Amino acid sequence: MRWALVDGWTVTRRDLIHWANQPMTVVFGVLFPIMITLAFGYLFGGAVEVPSGADYFAFLMPGMYGMTMLFGLSATMIAVTTDASKGVTDRFRSMPMAPSAVLIGRAVADLLNSVLILAGLLLCGLAVGWRPSSLPGALGAVGLLLLLRFALLWAGMYLGLVVKDAGAVVAVQMLEFPVGFLSNAFVAPGTMPGWLGAISEWNPLSSTVAATRELFGNPGWGGDSWVAQHAILMAIVWPVVITVVFFVLSVRRYQRLDR
Repeated sequence: MRWALVDGWTVTRRDLIHWANQPMTVVFGVLFPIMITLAFGYLFGGAVEVPSGADYFAFLMPGMYGMTMLFGLSATMIAVTTDASKGVTDRFRSMPMAPSAVLIGRAVADLLNSVLILAGLLLCGLAVGWRPSSLPGALGAVGLLLLLRFALLWAGMYLGLVVKDAGAVVAVQMLEFPVGFLSNAFVAPGTMPGWLGAISEWNPLSSTVAATRELFGNPGWGGDSWVAQHAILMAIVWPVVITVVFFVLSVRRYQRLDR
């Protein structure tokens, strides 16, 4: 275990060094969700009826926090695919290091990157007037957002180990928006056709967004279904299930790269 952790931190440091050498990549990663948030808030805010007549940014921000965690899936996938295509992954596998270090290092690095991006978006929310109702609730909501990101980075890692070309990465990036919009982040599932609304309510992103709205004390859509009534529970269950499934798949796929 100690060997795996030390080697994993070495791989993480490699990515941190890349941040120092390519700071614009980090800056753009922080600014992109902020630009999307401002575009949604100021361009579409007046056309959306917010529950309880609350301020639109109070409703919008938890949805944007969740969407940003979802968008991290393709970022992890791109990083893993790039390392594999350049032979970096094969070089790691030929070195005297713990086999799990590459996956652990990538997971830690991507989670640190997500913390930085989420911090920038939280500051953006505060700047436009969004406020959480309590510090403990805000900390719990941030924890659920990062838990979702941690689960999705394992999904991205597995997909990055499976695909061989950039076309598959683009396809995954294109699917992020439909998956994100097919949730309660921006539209009430109750306004959708019955079958589509059910899919939206059972979308893992919907559980996290609903739970964070509750913990932040921000307005949300509510709902009468079981999953809507137990949003905080499902915001924990979904990421744990996704993590277990894709962690196992990622480890097995990594072990079979040379076969």
